[in-house]
Amino acid sequence: MSGEQKAEAKGEQAKGKLKETAGRVTGNDRLTAEGRAEQAKGDAREAKEKVKDTFKH
Repeated sequence: MSGEQKAEAKGEQAKGKLKETAGRVTGNDRLTAEGRAEQAKGDAREAKEKVKDTFKH
């Protein structure tokens, strides 16, 4: 996985976790859901890059 793509995926995951936590603390269900969605997007991006790496080698 390229360093840049990996960093983007990890960044999305971290940002999503922060949003989810903030949503839980404030009782904001929408923010919690947005955070979970961002984490899932980051997870999917990371998985896609790992698959690409597997076929490169």
